[in-house]
Amino acid sequence: MFTTSFWKQAAERAIKSAAQGLIGMWTLDGFNVLTVDVKLAAGIAGGAAVLSLLSSIVTSGVGEPNSPSAVRKDPAPIQG
Repeated sequence: MFTTSFWKQAAERAIKSAAQGLIGMWTLDGFNVLTVDVKLAAGIAGGAAVLSLLSSIVTSGVGEPNSPSAVRKDPAPIQG
């Protein structure tokens, strides 16, 4: 979590989450560029980005080292 790579990946995820939040809002609200509530849009995008960053921090010790992902590239085989 204390590497540049981690924060670059976490920032990318946060930006994608912010964009997804905006797309969801505009889809549900019926997007009209002349009547966009900028404060609401910024709040939704910012909230999605913060939640994404928090999620990345929480999962930092779960997946690959120095990665915000909870998924390992080469998972250990399941013993049955």
